[in-house]
Amino acid sequence: MLLSLVVHTYSLRYWFPATIMLGTAPAYVLSWGVWRLLSTVLPARLYHKLDDRLYCIYQSMVLFFFENYTGVEIVIYGDIPKNKENVIYLSNHQCTADWIIADMLAIRQSALGHVRYVLKDGLKWLPLYGWYFSQHGGIFVKRSAKFNEKAMRRKLVSQTRCGAPMYLVIFPEGTRYNPELKNVIAASQTFAEREGLAILKHTLTPRVKASHLAVDIMNDSLDAVYDVTVAYEGTLDGSGQRKPAPSMAEFLCKECPRIHIHFDRVDIKGIPLEPELFRRWMHKRFEIKDRMLTDFYESEDPDKKCSFPGEGRISPLNLSKSLPSALILGGLTLPMLLTENGRKFYVRTWVYGTLLGWLWVNISP
Repeated sequence: MLLSLVVHTYSLRYWFPATIMLGTAPAYVLSWGVWRLLSTVLPARLYHKLDDRLYCIYQSMVLFFFENYTGVEIVIYGDIPKNKENVIYLSNHQCTADWIIADMLAIRQSALGHVRYVLKDGLKWLPLYGWYFSQHGGIFVKRSAKFNEKAMRRKLVSQTRCGAPMYLVIFPEGTRYNPELKNVIAASQTFAEREGLAILKHTLTPRVKASHLAVDIMNDSLDAVYDVTVAYEGTLDGSGQRKPAPSMAEFLCKECPRIHIHFDRVDIKGIPLEPELFRRWMHKRFEIKDRMLTDFYESEDPDKKCSFPGEGRISPLNLSKSLPSALILGGLTLPMLLTENGRKFYVRTWVYGTLLGWLWVNISP
């Protein structure tokens, strides 16, 4: 019985925040839908301004749980600009929590509402969320030969022309690095060797189609590329071997004590646009990441192990930036659940909103 109680308590550490984050989705989507209808006769720039504000509210609530609730310590190496910029965010990819890291940096720059993602195509089927991510400027892409350049180009051109601020998040590896998936790592290294590129140990060989297209199309409106390297502390086993990074569920169960984030701002003027030069530039950036991660996980020097080069600064998130959003969304959701008609409307929003969203993202991805 004691074991059952422990297991139940442990699961509640995940289910409590997950229920609230998912449970407030209908109220959020309905609020956005009202604004979308009202803004049809308004300039696109005005629509994006309030849409970004709404998105900031929701993602601030998410960060309340992923930072304040978990108590994770964020250590940042490098200087995040104080002013908002139009940027592309490039990072190594190792778990489902990686997209939260982009939010963590963006909120510290007051740019959380501007975050938009390049996402793998299967995520468009997420109930309510897949549709909304697309509406907010997210781009769903397929890998390798199935990559739809025309669809991504159309979405980026549309966002650029209407002047939407961009904090475009891309994970160039295309899939998560998992040290237990030896076949995936071997295939990535074989590809690099065949292409005459340096072989990487702690990241996968980056793919460049989406990143190059984004830099090429948005070049005139971009300020910089943010080159971000992330390591989750606690991912070494007893023998010193790297373990998989924590999943979202494990993260919310407070299994990650500290996240190390290395931030490097690269001015857009220093990035080559010619495709082959860009591919070489991207791989060089990942070689730097790989060296830092190799030191982080394998160095025998205690000053290098479990840290990145430079001075790491602990950066706590003030509750004033996250808790109000959680209270606002909770306040919008609770009245719907207190009456029978409200509960029916709530369920119908999940069902019909999801079906409409699936139809929409397939007609207009």
